[in-house]
Amino acid sequence: MFLWGTATAAYQIEGAVAEDGRGASIWDTFTHEPGRTRDGHTGDVACDHYHRWREDVLLMSGLGVNAYRFSIAWSRVLPEGSGAVNPKGLDFYERLVDGLLEAGVTPVPTLFHWDLPQALEDRGGWLDRDVSGLFAEYAAVVAERLADRVPTWITLNEPFIHMAWGYGLGLHAPGRALLLDALPVAHHQLLGHGLAAQALRAAGAREVLITNNCTPVWPASDSGEDLAAAAAYDTLHNRLFNDPVLLGAYPDLSAYGIRPDGAAGEGPELSAALGIRDGDLAVISAPLDGLGVNYYNPTRIAAPADDVLPFTDAGVTGYPTTAFGWPVVPDGLRELLTGLRERYGQALPPVYVTENGCSQDDELTPEGVDDQGRIAFLRDHVAALERAREEGVDVRGYFVWSLLDNFEWAEGYHQRFGLVHVDFATGERTPKASYGWYRDHIAAALRP
Repeated sequence: MFLWGTATAAYQIEGAVAEDGRGASIWDTFTHEPGRTRDGHTGDVACDHYHRWREDVLLMSGLGVNAYRFSIAWSRVLPEGSGAVNPKGLDFYERLVDGLLEAGVTPVPTLFHWDLPQALEDRGGWLDRDVSGLFAEYAAVVAERLADRVPTWITLNEPFIHMAWGYGLGLHAPGRALLLDALPVAHHQLLGHGLAAQALRAAGAREVLITNNCTPVWPASDSGEDLAAAAAYDTLHNRLFNDPVLLGAYPDLSAYGIRPDGAAGEGPELSAALGIRDGDLAVISAPLDGLGVNYYNPTRIAAPADDVLPFTDAGVTGYPTTAFGWPVVPDGLRELLTGLRERYGQALPPVYVTENGCSQDDELTPEGVDDQGRIAFLRDHVAALERAREEGVDVRGYFVWSLLDNFEWAEGYHQRFGLVHVDFATGERTPKASYGWYRDHIAAALRP
């Protein structure tokens, strides 16, 4: 059955950051540092999903989704990232899973959606290879409790974004600005994925996925310089995280000038700089049951403006934009999906679009929220997905980001992606017009 779902992430909706034994995550630390988030917003309360999850399950039931992608907060289960398990944390996720199943909604948990326990960041975070093994131990703890009821698991969410924005540019937690010196974070996350996949399968998990943020890369012109820059960006953003998982090999980063500062050469020298050891790629490339793909927009790339990075983001022009300023290019989803099939062929497992959605300046009126722009966005992207399926891509699910307006990372509460409006002062939920559109679309799609 095709999965029609919606998605959230723990730090963005749960709140209750200091309740029932939860430990601190890097986002707790980051958001309380002055200047890190817009207007100093934090996820301390967010949507208060920790206390209002039953209400949110009812919203999903009314929506008619048959799957819900959410994330588990590592530090709610293991407050120090390893060692002693917090039973109350596991109890919360067990209640949520059981509530979803009772409502006829398949739970699809993601084990890591950027909220690394602060205790592990204090020892180096994803720059520390040992965190990969600790991630697998955490996966085993969660799966031991839930794998008998949860069929499909996602290990990591968007490791490129976490590496680039969290460790490379410092725009997200943990706020490090290492540029290409952040590259070992890529390998250690992917190694963690592979080790966690082993742990999940050992505990009885039936399906294991990874979710990558992917983007079609468009050169700014046909010049050799822009084409080379686009190839470099495509390698860093897309291939660095898909090739090892699907093909068992990293792309040739050195061919595009992508290497940590001071790392010379290629082959063994570059592998050593990235932290790659014998046997790692066999772990990373163990067969997957599906590839999660998050799509928001294409990326237009030009030749580098300096010698810091081998490309420049030239911005996509000529399209409408969301409230976030992101270009709205529905056919980019078809381009992305067919491009994955062309690149990976038989190595590409079934694909799930695990995030797709848009931010709008929604206005709550006595009549509700009439978000016609979001309806058009979803309608056109679902149509693009269907075109990709008609062209032979094995797509098996579509998850709207997001069920609820939520804490949108460094933007705080200024970007609303939800099908349901949230009053962050009171927590009151109000389904938007897009909720009704998606409900009707799902009902029609699932009708015998």
